[in-house]
Order: sequence, then structure tokens, then C-alpha cells
Amino acid sequence: MDDATVTLLVLAVAVALFVWNRLPVAVVALGAALALSATGVLSLGEALAGFGDPTVLFIASLFILSEALDATGVTTWAGQRLVGAAAGDATRLVTFVLVLSALLAALITPNGAVAALVPMMVVIATRIGRSPSKLLMPLAFSAHAGSLLVLTGSPVNILASEAAADAGVGHFGFFEFALVGLPLAAGSVGLALLLGQRLLPDRRARSLPPDLSKHAQTLADQYGIAPKSAAREVPEALFTRQVGVAEVVIPPRSPLIGQAVFPGMTTESGELVVLSIQRNGDEPESEDVELAAGDVVLLEGSWSALDERLDADEVLVVDPPAAVRRQVVPLGPGARRTLVVGALFVIALATGVVPAAAAGLIAAMALVVLGAIDEEQAYRAVSWPTVILIAGLIPVSGAIETTGAADDIGGILVDVVGGSSPYLLLAALFVVAAAFGVAVSNTATALILIPVALSAAAELEISPQPVLMSVAVACAASFLTPISTPGNMIVMGPGGYRFGDYWRFGLPFLGLFFVVAVLLVPQLWAF
Repeated sequence: MDDATVTLLVLAVAVALFVWNRLPVAVVALGAALALSATGVLSLGEALAGFGDPTVLFIASLFILSEALDATGVTTWAGQRLVGAAAGDATRLVTFVLVLSALLAALITPNGAVAALVPMMVVIATRIGRSPSKLLMPLAFSAHAGSLLVLTGSPVNILASEAAADAGVGHFGFFEFALVGLPLAAGSVGLALLLGQRLLPDRRARSLPPDLSKHAQTLADQYGIAPKSAAREVPEALFTRQVGVAEVVIPPRSPLIGQAVFPGMTTESGELVVLSIQRNGDEPESEDVELAAGDVVLLEGSWSALDERLDADEVLVVDPPAAVRRQVVPLGPGARRTLVVGALFVIALATGVVPAAAAGLIAAMALVVLGAIDEEQAYRAVSWPTVILIAGLIPVSGAIETTGAADDIGGILVDVVGGSSPYLLLAALFVVAAAFGVAVSNTATALILIPVALSAAAELEISPQPVLMSVAVACAASFLTPISTPGNMIVMGPGGYRFGDYWRFGLPFLGLFFVVAVLLVPQLWAF
């Protein structure tokens, strides 16, 4: 059995395992790379070379930048500005949020944008009297379109750009993707507004993300907190860029049980202040209270102190300070530093002054060094399954090309669609990408199809640029199932969606992306 046949068999097994969806995608990707090593198609060094690939490091750095934008309140600030600009008009408000979803996806990837905006969209749905199920799937689909606005909007864009450079036609420019991204984003917002009320269910979810936008007023009312000074009003005084408050519950067997506390006292660390104590929903008659299991204590301190001191088994935190800060403190601590680093990062990518991987790593390190986020946040921000998936499949993608498997598949595609029509080739690639995208991640689909697309382009003697851009658009069209992308999965619970809701609403979006990938792309990048 030759190397090309072995590679195709390993690929077929990997795709089947992706569709089966019982094993972690990272395990499948690594297993495929190691299987090619075990069969002699690749050496062990070649099978593991993906972990040193600049593309993988660049994508990991994007997750860190996404976390910084969200954690420092930049996304909260942007959302509040849009809500204010809508001036109470429900349609305008929904339009603004969908546009924000597309723009955020360009900066922090679709999954990051959806995760950041779901709580705000749930609040907006409540305020305008609509079910969240009418708005959350449009939010995710708009983010998919927004991923094509700039180079860094999606790992697929980066893979397509690198493949174009390897093919000798140069990288795609940082804003070049906007030529297809803008019509896709505009079309997606239009479809969402036009079809959302008709095609999406009116269904309540079993659980929704907490609405913390009025958290300060809620705490002020519950605990009857008085202003600290005439210059600072409650509830505004409870949450600032430097200081916040947190509710904690004393759990059974806590070492704090029996400890005497009173409002105004400083905790043992000296970093937190007790603002109030409640037992069974009421304040104790005596100011000096011996803590008992079930008591609720309201603590004030710096955000860093709240994060550090409440991460222990002594208390149960009602609402994590990090979650509260992201919703109630726009442009919080580190926001300006994050915006400056982000702007310099975009300028570096747009001008090409340094390689993309270097720009991403420098930006990620700068965010940690400048204190916008800490080291632990940076590690947590990286989606390691995604990183391992890409690192594992890059060698597989390379093997598809070097063993001649891509030429074989490309030849079959050319035979099927006929050698005279590159448009039919784009259509065939889109259909294959859409079929894979039902159950396989768009990144994995891109890694499988890119070498095939390049081989088919060579067979037809056409430029690889329109073919690669069409593949990027096709891979972003992940609308038909909740397991297609993490963004689709994120909205499933809060929206109360079922499996069939996705294909019913997603088919018109799939049609839009098909038109752009097959008909518009060749007009912008000539064959």
C-alpha cells in the first residue's frame, strides 16, 4: 500500500471519528498524526512538527488578546454604547448588537464574541419583550460572518493566507478578507432581522446566564448600604474600576464558623472589608456576630483582592467577581493598556512590519507584563483543544499534499466537475466543506480541504487565490448543527434550541455564503 493510500485511510478514519463525536477532537487529531508516523508516512519529528508551527502560536496568542478585551471591560463598554445609541428602538438595538457581534468576531474570533455577548443579548431580549431564542442564534451566525472581516478573525483565514503564500501568490492582506466579509456580515444581519421571527422557535431555556447589569442596585437594596460620602452615591460607589464587592456564603464545616465579625471590620488579610452580614435573609440584631453555616457576608475590596482571597474553600462565592466585573465595569482596570496593545497589534499585522506569529506573541506577552491580565488568565484563555487540533492536523494536511493524496482527490474533483469550469470546482469544494462542517470543526475541514483545493487549482491551471478564499468562506458557513462550532453550542442552552432548529434557520445563511464563495469571490480574485 503506497503512502498516499495510507494517508487517505488515516484521514477517512479521522473524519469518521470526528463525526462520531465520542472522542475529544484533540485526541483524534494527535492520533491521526501519530498513525502516519507509525505507518512510516511521516517521521516522528514531522508528525509533531505542528506544535512548533508559527500558525499554531499565532492562534494561541489570539485567544489571550480575546480574553484581555473581555476581562478588562472593553466588550462591556462597546455593548453599553450600542444600547445607548439605539435609543429604545428594538429593531435598531438588535441590529446594533448583531453588527457588534460581527465586529467583535473579527477581533476576538466568533467563539469569543458569542461568549462575551450572550449575557448582554439575554438582557436585551428581556428588555424588549422577546424570547432569547429569537435572538441568540442570529448572534452566533453574525459572528461567523464577522470572522471574515479581517485576517485574524478565524484560524481558517490564517491557514488560507499561509497556504496562498506557500503556493507563491503571497499572503492575503489583513483587511483583504473584508471584500467578502462585509457583504456576508451585511447579508447575515439582514437575514437575521428578516427571518428570525419566522423561523426561530419561541422557547424558554431551562437556564440563562445571570443578568448582572443592575447588580449594584440589587445589593444596595438588599443590604441597605448607605453612601460612604456625599461625593459617591450608592449603588455607583459599590463598583468602580479599582474596587468591587462580592457576596459569600459560609458553607458547612468552614473554618470561619464561630468567628466574630461586624460591619466595618477588616478581614485577617487586611485587604477586604465586611460591609454587611445577613442570616436567614435578615440582619442580626447584634452588630457582633459569630458566623454560622448559611450566613451571607458582603465583602468589599480591590478586584485583585476579591479574585485572590475568595478563591478558597472557606466561603462559597455567589457571583464570581470576574463575572461581575465584566458586566458592570466598562473599561475596567487594564482596558486602556489592552486597547493600546490591540491597536499596535493590528497595525503590525496590517503593515507586515513583523511576522504575524511574532506580533501575536509580543502582544500576548505585553498584556501580561503590563498587568492587563495575569499569567493564569492567559493560560486559561487559550482553547487548548483548538490548539492541539490544529497542531495535530497540520502534519496530516502536509502529508495529504506531499504523498500525492491531494493530487488524487483533486483529480477526482476535476473529473467530476469537468475541466472547463472553475466555478463548478468552487461549488464542489463548498458542498464538501458544508458536508464536513455538519460534524467536523471548520478548522479541521480547512486543513483537509486546502491541499485538495491547491491540487485541483493546479489541475485546472487557475490561480489558487480565488480557490483558497472560496474555501475560507465555505468553512465559515457552519450553520446546520449545534456541534459545528463552539459558538453554535454556546447559544444552544440559553436559547433553548433543539438540533433541528439550526438547519431550519441555517439553510438561508448557507445559501448566502454559497453565492459569495462561488460567484462573488472569482470577481474579486480572478482565476
